[in-house]
Amino acid sequence: MKTKTYQLETLTCPSCVTRIEKVVGKTEGVIQVEVLFNSSRVKVEYEEDVVDSKRIEDTIEALGYSILGGK
Repeated sequence: MKTKTYQLETLTCPSCVTRIEKVVGKTEGVIQVEVLFNSSRVKVEYEEDVVDSKRIEDTIEALGYSILGGK
């Protein structure tokens, strides 16, 4: 099991939090998702042997959010 925190460019509303948690949380291998609205961070706990960090990043970016620092 691994935990990674992603810094997003910006979150503009509380519904962004719900959207990210719902979609990323449904990704196979993701155990827990916590979105911190005030700091625009997404903390994801996942099983490395099921899903990799790139897939999680791609999922977040497909929702229209930019991850700072690129991939």
